[in-house]
Amino acid sequence: MCGIAGWVDYERNLNGERPVIQTMTDAMALRGPDAQGIWIGTHAGLGHRRLSVIDLEGGAQPMRAIEDGKTIACLTYSGEVYNFVELRETLQKRGHTFRTQSDTEVVLRAYLEWGEACAERFVGMFAFAIWDVREARLLLVRDRLGVKPLFYRPFGRGVLFGSEPKAILAHPQMRPRVGLDGLRRALSVTRLPGDAIYDGMHEVKPGHIVRVSRDGLTEHCYWKLEAREHTDSLERTIDTVRAHLERIVEQQTVCDVPLCSLLSGGLDSSAVTALADRLVRRRDGHAVRTYSVDFADRGVPFGADHSRDSRDAPFVRAFVEQLRTQHTEIELDTAQIASAEVRRAVVDAYDANWKIGSDMCPSLYLLFSAVRRDSTVALSGEAADEVFGGYRWHHLPQFLDATTLPWTSGLADPARVLTRELRDALDVPEYWADTHDRVCRATPALPGESALATRRRELAFLGLTCWLPNLLDRKDRLSMAVGLEVRVPYCDHELVQYMFNVPWEMKHFDGREKSLLRAASKDVLPDAILNRKKSAYPATQDPAYEHLLQQRMAALLADPSPRVQQLFDRDAMRSLIDKPVGESSINWERVDVDHTLALADWLERYDVEIVSA
Repeated sequence: MCGIAGWVDYERNLNGERPVIQTMTDAMALRGPDAQGIWIGTHAGLGHRRLSVIDLEGGAQPMRAIEDGKTIACLTYSGEVYNFVELRETLQKRGHTFRTQSDTEVVLRAYLEWGEACAERFVGMFAFAIWDVREARLLLVRDRLGVKPLFYRPFGRGVLFGSEPKAILAHPQMRPRVGLDGLRRALSVTRLPGDAIYDGMHEVKPGHIVRVSRDGLTEHCYWKLEAREHTDSLERTIDTVRAHLERIVEQQTVCDVPLCSLLSGGLDSSAVTALADRLVRRRDGHAVRTYSVDFADRGVPFGADHSRDSRDAPFVRAFVEQLRTQHTEIELDTAQIASAEVRRAVVDAYDANWKIGSDMCPSLYLLFSAVRRDSTVALSGEAADEVFGGYRWHHLPQFLDATTLPWTSGLADPARVLTRELRDALDVPEYWADTHDRVCRATPALPGESALATRRRELAFLGLTCWLPNLLDRKDRLSMAVGLEVRVPYCDHELVQYMFNVPWEMKHFDGREKSLLRAASKDVLPDAILNRKKSAYPATQDPAYEHLLQQRMAALLADPSPRVQQLFDRDAMRSLIDKPVGESSINWERVDVDHTLALADWLERYDVEIVSA
């Protein structure tokens, strides 16, 4: 896992622009603490920051392919191609020779053999750029589910690109300008594939390739979800899911650095961890290392809600006692989570405000920081809900008839803390409804499918294309900000494609969410975890946290910066702190205060210029 950056311009010689490309690359130093490199040709410059995971001695980047003493192609690459060993064997049979044991060289050689069609052969999470010297063409390539980020911005007669917006913003001619569309995305818990926050920027869409040539930019889709008839029986479906999980875990536990698994005591992370532990013991002769998080608020009575009905700790203990993993519990206190330094680090990691949960992003950042002391790679249970049908909105009647994004149900307008003029111009609820309609129209479906079956597909497709990117973005930004690679087994594209076509009645066959995942992992998990209801990532319930947020909001109101005065409705901000402190971890007033503070911090720290016309 690494950070990549670069600049292509067909009308200028970039040989004299090394300092600029170095600055763009250095902007992502946290993503790659182990090494860095720059390659510059006449019209292209590529940069790389490396987090060493495979072939620690080899694999230096940018990596060049040389023929007759001349560079014919250059690669800067972030991610992991899990089937690189098999691909190397295939390429060797076709006459390719290798100097390293890295997957980076496999990606480069695969391009030389198959051109851009090489992307279709890769299994993994990746984002890379290849400059083909022979054709004077740049390819920007992103994995199928969008696990690894890749942004670009047309500039001059070419393009700027980077793993994160900060790489592009580091170019001396870039300014952090945000229009109304970008501000809607910054405020919303959704965005369409390809959208970015900053003016002129785009993300390479998942499963897509962006081609940059003298003729301009074009886009090619090399993978997308397809609607297919599911003919497997329930028993065969369960067996197939288990086979996929075992294959995925075997692929994703390969690395040359310490590996661990993130454990919440829920079904998703426990299934991955149990299968990984079984494999690691057999292959490497030791138990897998595991980490969980808890909060130093145990004296506070637990307030259950629809997203969390129990603490994680008892279930984590049940797992560890049965499987005997090498476990560490990370305990966080209110002062850590509310720390101004941590909150700034989260904003810097996002290059924006955060908008999921309240203290969730600061606590994840702290968890990843603690894990990084002993491990470089971690397995995660992220995406199981989207793949296996774990949310209330996958099955409750009110969501089947909804005309807007289901996860926005019950949410107030996130722009209500802004001035009335800006709030009216943004119209975030209309943006949510329009996004819902556009994605539903694009949902793959089978001819003759019932209206209910089609709606179930739409809800699954919405989750995978508009909700999951928020979670993957959060995971990538916060983990890479501390140099930790987090792998996401449930985002394996073969598993996702298979599950997308399993009928809801089979996904929910025993009346519980994620029935197939439970059935496929029942022999490796404690009964307590198999029978546990879905519970969201934990949040502190210490009232002191909310008091601290209210104090910060009051301080912001008492001494507002010019930007706060210009953009925010101070009466609306004041109303958020006039309400009593809640007891539930999903207290929406607390979430609103947290998000407002993050928004103000981002606008100020990045000196964001809001362009309303």
